[in-house]
Amino acid sequence: MPGQPENRVQQVLRPHAEDAFAGELAALAAADDRPRPARWRLSPWAVATYLLGGTLPDGTVITPKYVGPRRVVEVAVTTLATDRALLLLGVPGTAKTWVSEHLAAAVSGDSTLLVQGTAGTAEEAVRYGWDYARLLAHGPSREALVPSPVMRAMEQGMTVRVEELTRIPADVQDSLITILSEKTLPVPELGEEVQAVRGFNLVATANDRDRGVNDLSSALRRRFNTVVLPLPATADDEVDIVARRVDQLGRSLDLPAAPDGIDEIRRVVTVFRELRAGVTADGRTKLKSPSGTLSTAEAISVVTGGLALAAHFGDGVLRAGDVAAGVLGAVVRDPAADRVVWQEYLETVVREREDWQDFYRACREAAA
Repeated sequence: MPGQPENRVQQVLRPHAEDAFAGELAALAAADDRPRPARWRLSPWAVATYLLGGTLPDGTVITPKYVGPRRVVEVAVTTLATDRALLLLGVPGTAKTWVSEHLAAAVSGDSTLLVQGTAGTAEEAVRYGWDYARLLAHGPSREALVPSPVMRAMEQGMTVRVEELTRIPADVQDSLITILSEKTLPVPELGEEVQAVRGFNLVATANDRDRGVNDLSSALRRRFNTVVLPLPATADDEVDIVARRVDQLGRSLDLPAAPDGIDEIRRVVTVFRELRAGVTADGRTKLKSPSGTLSTAEAISVVTGGLALAAHFGDGVLRAGDVAAGVLGAVVRDPAADRVVWQEYLETVVREREDWQDFYRACREAAA
């Protein structure tokens, strides 16, 4: 939570964005002289700078949290400055959750007002619940009511996050319609309502490969401004994203830095991009694509796992043998169909690349 002691933050496996980047947020707030919407910690310009990175007049370097089109971030931030809710849409691994967390941290200073969408998410998670001991003892009362993160955000004028919106049952999704259109949450049991305070808004994320799971009703979709987060445009962008996140995760896990590991990161990213696109980087060879998504997030996981192998069972240098098993696990999700795709890729593409022979051998050994 915001304000927790620094030593506590250092012990947490994954600090919240507002804790991990507290110094950058404070520096931006001090340098930010632009108009701020009601109850925003930073101006829209400063929020965008926080996400995209930059250098402040005093020399403070703001690290990029999102590598992608600037206009995407600007539209997302501008949406939150209006009364429209924001829906971040994209395939797995396009940093939807990451962006939503950092948006909430920069706008409200608190990214913990969160509803995690699942097939079992109940209406109470979006509206409110009850302390049943008090409810049975004294009947409905404000003291017996348990506010949801959405209700608390409305009362405090803050940003609330709803993750994996399309995984929430349709009837629970639609409980957001009145909240987003009328900016009010009725509590009929008490004969009252909670009206949103200025500064309230909602950021939702959805995976566009989940179409058909719990599609949003047209009434609910109209309440959102949808921003599509694309996959990294170039291999260099994706390598940069993976390297940055692996470095951050490695430091939180006390893994040694791997300054010579960029070559292996580039190989993993190249494999994922080629299989994802169904064609080699030079456009000469068409490929079959496996059933998995092979997202940037999975590439980060593969490289982080490889770094741990190198640190604990090797000499600390990230090599092909450290990432081969992770790549195999990411690609071969369907043991029958995906294994054929992977073997064909190994023999027709990887084997023919002269500087990839160590990677080819490591992958063959991992698949044996």
